Order: sequence, then structure tokens, then C-alpha cells
Amino acid sequence: MRTLFLFMLIFLGTYAFLPAQKINADYRLHIHRAISPIVVDGVMDEEAWEKAEIATDFFMITPMDTSFSKVKTDVRMSYDDHHLYLLVVNYHAVEGPYMVESLRRDFSFGKNDNFLLFMDPFDDLTNGFSFGANAAGAQWDGQMYNGGAVDLSWDNKWVSKVKNYEDKWIFEAAIPFKSIRYKKGITEWGINFSRLDLKTTEKSGWAPVPRQFPSASLAYTGTLVWDSPPPDPGANISVIPYVLGGVSRDFDQEGENVYRREVGMDAKISLTSSLNLDLTVNPDFSQVEVDRQVTNLDRFELFFPERRQFFLENGDLFASFGYSTIRPFFSRRIGLEAPIQFGARLSGKINKDWRIGAMNMQTGAVSETALPAQNFTVMALQRQVGARSNFGVLLVNKQSLNYQPDPNTEQPTYSQFNRNVALEYNLASANNLWTGKVMGIKSFGPNGAGNGVSHAANLKYAGGNLTWNWQHEYVSENFTAEVGFVPRRGFVKIAPQVGYRWFPKSAKILSHGPDGSLTLFFNTQGVYTDNASFLSYTIRFRSQSNFSTFLTYDFVKLQAPFDPTNSGREKLPVGSEHYAMGWRTEYTSKPQSVFTYGFSTRVGGYYANGNLYTFTGDLGYRFQPYVSLALSSTFNQIHLPEPWGQTDFWLVGPRIDVTLTNTVFFTTFLQYNEQIKNINLNSRFQWRFAPASDLFIVYMDNYLPDPFHVKNRSVVLKFTYWWNV
Repeated sequence: MRTLFLFMLIFLGTYAFLPAQKINADYRLHIHRAISPIVVDGVMDEEAWEKAEIATDFFMITPMDTSFSKVKTDVRMSYDDHHLYLLVVNYHAVEGPYMVESLRRDFSFGKNDNFLLFMDPFDDLTNGFSFGANAAGAQWDGQMYNGGAVDLSWDNKWVSKVKNYEDKWIFEAAIPFKSIRYKKGITEWGINFSRLDLKTTEKSGWAPVPRQFPSASLAYTGTLVWDSPPPDPGANISVIPYVLGGVSRDFDQEGENVYRREVGMDAKISLTSSLNLDLTVNPDFSQVEVDRQVTNLDRFELFFPERRQFFLENGDLFASFGYSTIRPFFSRRIGLEAPIQFGARLSGKINKDWRIGAMNMQTGAVSETALPAQNFTVMALQRQVGARSNFGVLLVNKQSLNYQPDPNTEQPTYSQFNRNVALEYNLASANNLWTGKVMGIKSFGPNGAGNGVSHAANLKYAGGNLTWNWQHEYVSENFTAEVGFVPRRGFVKIAPQVGYRWFPKSAKILSHGPDGSLTLFFNTQGVYTDNASFLSYTIRFRSQSNFSTFLTYDFVKLQAPFDPTNSGREKLPVGSEHYAMGWRTEYTSKPQSVFTYGFSTRVGGYYANGNLYTFTGDLGYRFQPYVSLALSSTFNQIHLPEPWGQTDFWLVGPRIDVTLTNTVFFTTFLQYNEQIKNINLNSRFQWRFAPASDLFIVYMDNYLPDPFHVKNRSVVLKFTYWWNV
């Protein structure tokens, strides 16, 4: 492995310092200052639009990437002292109504006729912003990172309008310069446009993108050429106060009503046009949607994504370090078990090559669990090299304040501090065919406790037909990341993968082909402990439906006792060995139907020579664009020898989304989880009465299913307003 690692370092290092290359440099759209006022109404009647240059003749991305699009799209852009303007004429290719899921913001890309703008204001092929809308007018906005990923949790102030005509739909938008980040004085931005038309199942882009990559790939952007540098947005200070009232009650503990009367504030201060300071005092996240529950049959902690707005802008600077199960920083470790009192975060670009991030958060003490007040500091620095690659360093420090635990106490005790220092190199070749990562982390704790190391690397190739990836990981037994997500320690992992796709000239099949993966674990003494392998075959239809089938093999030599039902029952002993063969199938229907469905099944062996049968089904129906109904259910049946016997777990989650307009939303979500014996009801009303300003009403219940009774209940009214100073 050491020889292979050295080879990868040499290979990646060769790519690191290749000169930057712009693949679609010949695709240039010139933008000029508006010669007349522009009203955002979905009507192209201003003189400024008549004189604007047009981006047209889009290239098809799917189902084929070798011809012009059959669906015509025209894009115009302009600007004034305060706004960047966009007008898009989306012509119909065939007769029939548009297809959308709802009017909800940040819609699912594949389930809506939509247009998206991807822009790279530094022209560094790595970071940027995305704005767009579906054919009914629902907005989409997100922050772009890692060369093409879009974080849709990012929200900002902008306005748009969609107007439908017999032969087209027009999308018009005004994006304030204060809502985005860009380098002062730069006159060329990376830019691309994406159009998805579900009636023809055609995805297209202005600058051509190979079909194996998403249309958001910044490696394939064209260039937006300004007639003069974009205006300086000037002083850019936003204050976002909130007022909250609520009541809750714990019926299990026969508690009384507990009333909440709170105020707090966020502030955004643009130190430069590309560097932002975020401040928060007494933040509240009660309006954030609850986590989707799962039936947990895994031996390790499960990952749930961050949903809180304060942690999201430029969040990749902190959260993308490492791999999915080796993260030195995971923001959900802050503030979920203790109140956040205040915090500050500096993030953004210093220049085209350097990004910086610094965060400091202070939480209060919790007397019930003896948790002390704690301070969290995270610092990140990233340097772009070559075409699209970068080096990064991350420092994470968690410090307990004024904490002297009693060694004889029966209450939980906590560490005085925990620190992680991480170094990372990310490879992204100019054409996106080669990507990879090499990283190392060192952890530190008091008196040497928690001092450990972690290392991982991967190299991936994604050509037109062939995809392969090599990945290996190492985490020492005493590695500790208390502000990270590292559910497993003391292992070496080797995980090669390979896949191949054929793209036939077929009227029904878009692509098909096999995939294979081998994942091996060893403990730090070199003992073989796990094998999770599969062979699969996937068919993607031109209708956008998908079918996959898998043959799986699993081996586990337990390194710790484990209850195979994960419900607090008898545990299997350390050192016991378990083998299982299984068969899985997955199918999702075409997204353009008002009735959609999908299912997955798993049949095969389980721990202790038992068997596991799993069925997951998803149903959806929409009365577009106002009402969307969904039902997700999972049934697990486990057959084991005594003392477990047969165990059945249901997980059922019906959901209703009502979008009266693109600013008024109502969602009710019910979850029944038999494994943890809980029914959760979450209802949320949101009125976006002004850009990025909201009124929320959130109602939540938790019930015990048998005997049925209320465990706890709460209702919250929250008002937020985005005020530009």
C-alpha cells in the first residue's frame, strides 16, 4: 500500500501544477449595461433586452452529447448599478403542458421543467453560484463548490418572475450584486446555462458538457465578458433579526407548559466583494425541517446532513475535508445538545487562488447533563493550484471552559479539549476526467488521551464509458474527532470500484452497464474483519426511469458486541464471524408523470446465519403545481435464532406539500418508526412575505404508539426579516 500511495502522490502531483486550461473558452457571451430600466415581469418588452446579445444554439447533454439540442432556448443578460439581470426564453419543442413538481423553492432538478444558471465569478472553475426556476416560477438558488456541487441550503435575496405563453415560458430575474461574491475589477466570469425539458427528456447546455458529467460542471463553463468591470456593490451589511414565541410540554414527565419568548439576530457584513463576515447572537433553528428517520441496522453512528442556515455559506471550506466517514469537522456537533450563545464566521476568497474560513462558536452549559460551556474554533485555508486542484489545511479546536469535573461524580464527564489538524490535497483535472484526494489528520487530547492519526486517499477516472476509483483509509485506534464524524476507529480500508456504460442508439434505453465494488476492512493488527462487495447492473431509460439489480456478499468478524436488531436486546460476541449473500433490486419511475413510484428490495442472509428481508416503497402524486402527496415506507423482517427470533420493523412516512404560491408553503410530515417506538408529526407553515424574510408556524408532536399517547408537544411562531443597512 505504501508503494501505491507514493505512486498516487507522484501522479496527483503531476496534475497539480499543470497550467489552467479553459475547455470552452471559445463560448463567449458579452454583457452590456442596460440602456433602459428593466422590470422583472416575464415580459420581454424593454429596449435593453432588444439590444442584448443572445446565447442560443444549446448543445444536447442527454440523451446524446454529439448534437445540438432540439429544444430551443435563448438567454440574454444585462446589468445596472445594483443588479445582474437575466431573461430566458424557453421554447416548447412539442405540444403539451409543462411538467413541474410544485412551487417549492429549491425543487428537485430531475422532476421539473427548468432552467438553471451556473456562474463562476472568479473564473477559477471551482466555486460559484447557481440561480434558476422551474416552469411554474419556483425559485432555485445555491452556492457551488468542488467544481460542480450545488448546496441548495444557501438562500439569498433576489427576485424573479416566470410567465407562460402558448409556445414558450419566459424566466426573468434580477440578482443583486450584494447577494453574490466576486472579485472587484474582474471582467470575465465563467458561466453556463442548463435547460431540462421533460416532455422530450432532453437536457441541454449552452457550452457543451459531456453526458457523464452534470450540467453544473464548472470545468465546462463558457465566459461571460463584461463591457466594464462589474459595479462595486459598496457597503453591504445585512441584519436579520428574529422574534419567536412558543410553548412546549413534556407529557411523559407530567411537566407543565414551558413558554418561549426569544429574540436573536444574524448579521452579514461584506468586508470585500468576495469576503464575508457572519455574526449570530442567540440563534434559533426551530423552523428547520426535522431529520428523515431510518431503520438503523448498522453497527455505527448514522450521518444526518446539516440544515441550519448559519453553517452553510462556504460550508465546503470546513465540511468537505476528509471523506464521508472521516470528517474532522461536522457542524451538527455544535448546538444540538447545548444552546448556542453567539458565533462568528469569516469566509470567502482573498483572491483568485486563496480562500479562507474561520469560525468561532460559543455554547452554554447544560446542568441536566453536567455539560460545561464550550468554545469551538475552526480555521481553514485553501490554495488553488493548476487547473482546478487545491491544497487545504484545517484546524479544529473544542475547549471546555472553567471545567473541573469531580472524579467521583455519577454524571457524565467530558474532555478538557480536543484538537484536530488536517492537511489535504484535492485533484480535479481541467477536463474533469481525473479527480482524487490525499489527506492526513492528527488528533490531540489532554495528557495524550485521544492522540491519533488518520490518513486516506483516492483516485477516480470518469471517461465516456469507463469509470473506476481506488480508495484506501486508515484510522488509528486512539484517533479522536469530537467535533467531527468518525463513527469507526482502528481500521484499514481498501475499496476499489469499477463501472462501464454502453450508450446504445435505442428508442427506449439511454445507457446500461455493470458496476463492481470490493470493500475490505482490517484492524490495526492486520486481521481481516469485514468484506462488503457487490456486482450490479443498471439500466437508465430515455424516459428517465432507472432499474438496478445487485448481487451482494458480506462478511463481518465482530470487533465489539452487537445486537443484530439494534433495539437493546442480546448481543453477538466479539470475534464471532458472520457471512451473508444477498440480492437487491431498485427501480424509480419516470419523473414527468403526475403519479410516480419507486421501490427497492433486499433478500438474503444476515448475522448468526439468519435472514433479512427488506422492502422499501415510494409513491407520489401531484396536482401540479399546488399539491404534492408522497408516501415512503420501509419494512424489515429479520429471522434469527433464539433469543431473537423473528423481528419486524415498519418505518412509514406520509407527507403533504401545499404550495399556494412560490412564497406560501405548507408541509405536514408524519413518521412512524417501529424500531424506536415513536410517531413524529411535524407541520410547518412558511410565508416568504419579502425576499429572504419569513413568517413560520411550526407544530410538532411525538407519540408513543402502544399504548397510544402524547409524549411531548410544541408549537412555535417565528418572524424573521432581512434588512439591508
